[in-house]
Amino acid sequence: MIQIYCKNTGTVKSFQEGTSLLEMLGHFDFQRPYEIVSAKVNNVSQGLKFRAYNSKDVEFLDVRERSGMRVYNRSLAFLLCKAAKDIFPAGRIFIEHPISHGYFCYLKKGDKSAVTKDDIERIKSRMQEIVEQDLPFKRVEVPMEEAIRLFHERGSEDKVKLLQTSGQVFLDYYTLGDTPDYYYGRLVPSASYLNVWDLQPYHNGMLLVGPSRTEPDEVAPIIEQPKTFEVFRENLRWNSIMGLANVGDVNHAVQNGSASELIQVAEALQEKKIVQIAEEIERRYRGEKPVKIVLITGPSSSGKTTFCKRISVQLKACGLRPVSICTDDYFVDREKTPLLPDGKYDFDNFETVDHRMLEQDVLKILNGEEVSVPEFNFVTGKREYNGKKIRLKKNTVLLIEGIHALNPQLIPSVDESNLFKVFISTLSSINLDNHNWIPTSDNRLLRRIVRDYKCGAFTPLQTISQWPSVRECEEKWIYPYQERADIMFNSAYLIEFAVLRSHAEPILASVPKNCPEYSEAHRLLKFIHYFIPVSDKEVPPTSLLRAFLGGSSFKY
Repeated sequence: MIQIYCKNTGTVKSFQEGTSLLEMLGHFDFQRPYEIVSAKVNNVSQGLKFRAYNSKDVEFLDVRERSGMRVYNRSLAFLLCKAAKDIFPAGRIFIEHPISHGYFCYLKKGDKSAVTKDDIERIKSRMQEIVEQDLPFKRVEVPMEEAIRLFHERGSEDKVKLLQTSGQVFLDYYTLGDTPDYYYGRLVPSASYLNVWDLQPYHNGMLLVGPSRTEPDEVAPIIEQPKTFEVFRENLRWNSIMGLANVGDVNHAVQNGSASELIQVAEALQEKKIVQIAEEIERRYRGEKPVKIVLITGPSSSGKTTFCKRISVQLKACGLRPVSICTDDYFVDREKTPLLPDGKYDFDNFETVDHRMLEQDVLKILNGEEVSVPEFNFVTGKREYNGKKIRLKKNTVLLIEGIHALNPQLIPSVDESNLFKVFISTLSSINLDNHNWIPTSDNRLLRRIVRDYKCGAFTPLQTISQWPSVRECEEKWIYPYQERADIMFNSAYLIEFAVLRSHAEPILASVPKNCPEYSEAHRLLKFIHYFIPVSDKEVPPTSLLRAFLGGSSFKY
């Protein structure tokens, strides 16, 4: 007999060796407002068909927990791929990227004709049939050579390239009916678990939408994000030009000695975009209604500060004189900071910024006055005036950087014609394969873990622990305003994960297995092992990545 401690109930029960989590679930009595879809076993995400042969700690999860939502959406993706294959045997489905609270998918039909609304309805109907049939997701473990042969025979060269460079000896893939597929995480036990979803026409493809995390009984609300969608499209176009459709392509390029060229091209693409943004700001500055303020925002670890410094360089090259302030320097004194429900300071709250004072200073600056601006002392928790003064002289533009820069309540009295708004994020520019997308937040979390550790700010355990609250604040205070931007800048780096791997591996490996944060550390470690590591020695000191790796030529 083995002992299973259930974290949901705080109780221990005995089971026969080899009992599955699904079989155990019925023996633990706890409130389940939503269906259990997965579990954490000794702080590692597992599917409900996992069988325990030793004593374990188990926590059962529904989709309100991010790990459970990943399992659900991953399974939903397989359901779509299976249905599309059944309806269009000669076609190929691509799950390209998250957008609008769903996942943009593209179908290439065998006859190369355009996808119609009727095609999508047929796929949707087949998905529903599979759910009603309750087909099981079956996990199969085979030697890597056998898996590669299987996917090669099925024409899935995207998976073949990925698996060839994985370095693994064995592989476990899944089947749904007679359709095999590979996913880098666990799935739900069977199709009947997938009862909240929708499939709709979207641009030239379709949008697969799963449940809302806050209201799991309802499909997540679709929000239009045309500017964000175009940034993804732009990335995919560049990847296509370079012949890099997925991580397997990048790994093969690295193995063939092209890592240096990939770094150079990635830097060139970012620099080209920054130059274009600077030239557009100059054009508007010299226009009939001159732009006088550039607002720069983005979520945590998107590269806002380094972007601000690099755009300043390019603005100087255009003949302009940039001066900058950060919204963080207008923080209210620490004791006036809003509090979270648990009593901790809510540093991401809009009211943490003294936006009224900031607006007053900005209006004075626009009127040609010289203004003394503060600098926030994060040690004392007070604003200080250390002699920094700003005045808009000829050819001068004011850059305002911070997470609330695009909030319309920040400087509401300033005429919109005076503003140029930039939103920065890391919209991961490549997928593992045609069916396995890379969550855009993983880019930023890995950056933050590496940076926090290297600068001695936080341990990886602390950074991972803080991340859920960081994400919630971003959803509340940053992302609602991203489509207000005049332009979006994608700071994701084509070969970023390969460069981050060598830095992140030892840091993530230091997270103790006996803490809840190990679950995320384990997931990220497994994820970055798909990338062949690349040295950062050729990443230039002006790179956005240097803000996280160290070695930047900019002063912070």
